[in-house]
Parts: sequence; C-alpha cells; structure tokens
Amino acid sequence: MFILIDEKELRGLKDVEFKLEKENHLIAERIKKLNQLKELGINPYPYKFNQTHHSTELLEKYSQLKAEEHTTDAVNVAGRIIGFRKLGKLAFGHIKDNDGKIQILFNEQETKNFDQLKFLDIGDYIGATGIIFKTKTGELTVKCQEYTILSKSLRPLPEKFHGIQDVEIKYRQRYLDLIMDDKSKQVFILRSKIIKAVREFLDSKGFMEVETPVLETIYGGAAARPFVTHHNELDMKLYLRISLELPLKKLIAGGFEKVYQIGKVFRNEGIDTTHNPEFTMMECYWAYADYHDMMELVEDCYNYVALKVLGTTIIKYQDKEIDLKKPWPRIPLKEAIKKYAQLDVDTMSNEEIITLLEKHKIDHRRDMTKGQLTLKLFDIVEDKLIQPIFITDYPKESTPLCKLNRHNHELIEQFEPRIAGMEIGNAYSELTDPIRQRYLLEEQAKELRAGLEESNPMDEEFCKAVDFGLPPMSGLGLGIDRMIILLTDSASIRDIIFFPTMKNSEEKKE
Repeated sequence: MFILIDEKELRGLKDVEFKLEKENHLIAERIKKLNQLKELGINPYPYKFNQTHHSTELLEKYSQLKAEEHTTDAVNVAGRIIGFRKLGKLAFGHIKDNDGKIQILFNEQETKNFDQLKFLDIGDYIGATGIIFKTKTGELTVKCQEYTILSKSLRPLPEKFHGIQDVEIKYRQRYLDLIMDDKSKQVFILRSKIIKAVREFLDSKGFMEVETPVLETIYGGAAARPFVTHHNELDMKLYLRISLELPLKKLIAGGFEKVYQIGKVFRNEGIDTTHNPEFTMMECYWAYADYHDMMELVEDCYNYVALKVLGTTIIKYQDKEIDLKKPWPRIPLKEAIKKYAQLDVDTMSNEEIITLLEKHKIDHRRDMTKGQLTLKLFDIVEDKLIQPIFITDYPKESTPLCKLNRHNHELIEQFEPRIAGMEIGNAYSELTDPIRQRYLLEEQAKELRAGLEESNPMDEEFCKAVDFGLPPMSGLGLGIDRMIILLTDSASIRDIIFFPTMKNSEEKKE
C-alpha cells in the first residue's frame, strides 16, 4: 500500500528542501500523476531495475543494421526521458543514460502498459524491455514490450535542451547542468581521466601514493590564509591544510624516497577564473633529485597525460594553439622581465620598481625588499607566457623552503611552469639544512605575528624532522585543476569543479 501525497502534506515537510509553490501548475500536475500511479498500486520509486545494456554499447553493436531491419535481440535499457511525443496508437521517446541517448518505440498493440504513458513526463526515469530494430529513417530503436517507471520527476526540466545559460544555476545546480549539457558532462569525464593518467604516470616513475591529514594543528607550506575550525573534544583550534608539503617531507625524513599525494587543499582567498578556495593539488617529493630533474618530470607528466587523454600534445586553449611537447624553454625570472617587459631590474632602484607597480595597480608594500618587489613586478609579464615555459631562479625572499641557488645566493633554486599566462605549478630544490630552515621559519613566524596574514606559524615538529636529516631532494606542487582547465579548454575553474564554492543561496536572497 502506498501513501498518497497531497499539496498540504508537502508544505508540512519542513525537513526536505523541496517546497511546493501553489502557483506552479506544472509541479501540481506531476504530483497529481504521482498520486494516480500510487492509486493504481504502482510504486513510482522502485528499488531496482535490471539494466542489461547502455545506449552507446547498443549503437556500436548494431551500427551495421539497415533501415527497417528488425532483430530478435531483447534488451533492458534505462534512463531519464529527455524527449517524448505521442502519435495516436504509437509513441516515441528518447531516454538518456550514462553514455548517451536511445529511442524507445511504444506501440498500443505490443507495449503491455501502453495506457499508462499518460502518467509520464520529460524528466522521469524509466526502464524499458524490448527488441532492437532500426526505423525507416535509420535510427536505432528499442521496440518496447513493457516499461517500468523508476522515478517520477516532480520538477520540470528547463524547456530548451541546449545547455543552461544562467551561470548561477549552472554552478549551483550542477546536476541540471549535467542533464542539459552533454559538453559539460564530457568535461567531467575528462577530468576523471586526467587525474587517473597523472596517477599512472607517477606510479610508472616509482612514486608511492600516500595520504596525509586534512586537519592540521599547524598550517604551512604556502603563502596563504587558512580556514580555521575547532575540535570540541580536545578543545583546540585546527586548520584545513593549505598545502601538502610539510607532511610529505616528513615521510622523506622517514626513509621513503619517492612519494606523492593528490588531494584537496584549502586557502581562504579570493575567487576568480583560476582560483577556488577548495582545489585539487598534486605534490610529489623525490629524494636525491634537484629542480632540474623536476622540470623534466613536469614536461614528461604533461606529455604523458595529454597523449593518454587527448592523443596529441597540441591543444587548443581559448583560440590559442599550444604545443606541450618537450623540451620547454627555461628562463630565469629576471631575464623573463627583461625579455618580455624590457626592464632590467638589476639596474633599477626600489623606488623605480614601486612607481611601475603603482602604474600597473599591482598590490605591494613600500617596505618590501628589492627581491619582493621584483616578484611583484613579474606580474606584468605573466599574460605574455602562452607557450609552456619554466620561469626559474626566483629571489630568495620567495619562500623559506628552498635551497639557495648554487651560483648566486641572492636567488633560490625554484621554478614555476607556466602555460597560457597561468602558473600551473611550483617546485624547488628543497632546503635540507636544519639550522637555516629553522631560522627562515622563525623569521616567517615573526612576519605572521607582525600582521602579515599569509605568513605561516612556526612548525616545531617539522623542524625536528629536518634536524634528524633529510637527503637532497626536490619537491613539486602541480595544480590539477589548472591542468584540467587547459586540457578541456575551459574558461574558468568553476567549469571543471563539480560544485564550486558559492555564496549560500539563502544568504544571497537576504
């Protein structure tokens, strides 16, 4: 026995998101059909259906079938109704499954429950049992012998089946975007394949995948503000990790030589086309290697993934053709500024650099060192770096976790690979000197106490690990989301994250 749901009861269900609006005639009509099905003893939300085939599988298997050719092959298909038309004693519908869509023919003489078609709407899920044939127009079709209603949809889909144009709905109601836009769905299928390919590549190079904590008592490894939470039982403050770096380095101290992790990191920062507060990072650490070795690893990784997923190293990104084939040029940061902005920072005073930063409206502080100002000045050349390139040898002020450049101690052995004007990663010849490491982290902690929010607190446990000894090594952080942006030709990070961070809809209304 099934319980009928009326409008009054729906309004009383305070613990569900769905709220019936009286004026919504379409929803009211669907609820009416739902109740009629239940009155007939039909469960519109059954427990299971034996789906034997998917649409793409059938389209490939019967591609050689001729128009109006029939088979005796019985199949069970299932999916969401995305098109439906009734023509007297015949009805045609299209259902969409995980792979694609296929046509269903309902015939009053051959379809057992033909009379119940009046209860169906676009958006409903059905399962259909029938025989494969091709229509006179050559469309592969399932001649339905019997169908089962698998889920009665109460909300109508958007009318036009060509993708959602309202980005607010597209990102907030991603499930609708996936229903309505096959291109969007394909992007997320590619996302899965890209991450899988990155794993395959690192595994093939002998790296071991590991897991480290998401909640940390001390955050570090990047210049970023953290998200803060509280653990009730231990009555202490915890932070969502801003980087994977320090725990992975501790594993190198523990004796592993090649480790990596693909995981979420969280930074309490702005949102734009390349930034989301929650994003996916791959970090790997390689004992006995330096940043030159890591540059080759980045090139090889991008080449492997592009060939595996796209079958080519030449990609189209926002109307630009980009060739990922190795080797990528390597150019020191100061030389890049000279080449692309015609500025020689070595001959410029701090005041001259500050004047340029003000002209280009680049955020800075007047008390910054020349190295820090040089890093800020680099912003004016970023959008000129379209083809893959390694920008190397940053000022020593860039990070406290990197070895000094072996040829110039005002610089460090750091590089950032860049494509299409985007930084896609960051890597070092890692600092392994325990005394210098402790000094630099203490200096950073002083900056935090002085009010520089993106500095990190002192991590005594990490310093202890370094005290016990770290081998020479290189570390890399690679932005997985930015790799996906490039390989799927997506304009924004929000297009390649299922559920990007957005303001709460109720707060937005207020």
